[in-house]
Amino acid sequence: MTRQDKALEIARILDEYFPEVPIPLQHKDPYTLLVAVVLSAQCTDKRVNEITPHLFAQADNPHDMCQLPVETIERVIKPCGLAPRKAKAIKELSCILVREYGGAVPASFEALEALPGVGHKTASVVMCQAFNVPAFPVDTHIHRLAWRWGLSEGKNVRQTEADLKKLFPKKMWNKLHLQFIYFGRTYCPARGHDPYQCPICSKFARPEVFAQALSHKQKK
Repeated sequence: MTRQDKALEIARILDEYFPEVPIPLQHKDPYTLLVAVVLSAQCTDKRVNEITPHLFAQADNPHDMCQLPVETIERVIKPCGLAPRKAKAIKELSCILVREYGGAVPASFEALEALPGVGHKTASVVMCQAFNVPAFPVDTHIHRLAWRWGLSEGKNVRQTEADLKKLFPKKMWNKLHLQFIYFGRTYCPARGHDPYQCPICSKFARPEVFAQALSHKQKK
């Protein structure tokens, strides 16, 4: 089986297990999604969804957020971690959106990635989930799954993203990246994973994945 054939079979399995994939971060528009994604760095989606209602109750648009003191933003988002850096980024990007884009979130990778606190992965999430532009946001979890399943030899998320984009049709990217995330959380976690019981690993995992699982089991 070629890697291309494997990829399409994995896509079929993902579609079987997760035919519907709601966007994990609660939001009402591109701006609230952008802020939520910035907050999600090194923080769970669950925690972000607990915090954003409190933040958006004070400011749910760039005009109002730009007026909030950084200290106020930091105090609200503290449970998300990295609060000083994230608060500063949210304040600054909000002011830039007001000043340069009339308060709108630009539907451009280049413009988004130029905003404070917004990297390529964050921009990709906003582009695909807010504007339905094909993108394949790859975080450390998707990076891990792509390696486990033999879909990429990438040493970093950017290389893995490039590999996945070559394997899957562009029309599938936006849904697939969410299917990867949901599947990983449910059946293919980072720790305590049994590849023999995983619907995908049991068929397609690299030999090293089984060896690691066996070694971990023997150490217990």
